[in-house]
Amino acid sequence: MRSRRAGMWWGVAVEAPDPAALARFYAALLEWPVGHEETGTTVLAAPGGSSFVVFQQADGHQPPVWPPVAGEQRPMMHLDVQVGDLDDAVAEAVALGATLADHQPQEHVRVLLDPAGHPFCLVRDDG
Repeated sequence: MRSRRAGMWWGVAVEAPDPAALARFYAALLEWPVGHEETGTTVLAAPGGSSFVVFQQADGHQPPVWPPVAGEQRPMMHLDVQVGDLDDAVAEAVALGATLADHQPQEHVRVLLDPAGHPFCLVRDDG
């Protein structure tokens, strides 16, 4: 990007077997509203309106394996979410439908799997 233009926005698309359900999981986790929904696509809008997350229908979705294993579907990307209290944030994410991953590579980060199997990280804000 050579320059930042007024009104510029960015986003990421995540494939899922049930995009509406996965979007509702992240809407609750991030406290972001659903900005748009149609068959096969649901969009979460970040507060302030400059970024978004799109959840798109993926028939035959194969969840990635964490940690990566040769010959298996690797995570292509993941979301990081900064939190104040790591234990409380993990408990909330699990209550919403996430699963705590067995492999935890860092003390101040917790890797979880969303309901579609995508890894995401909760990162403690050490200020």
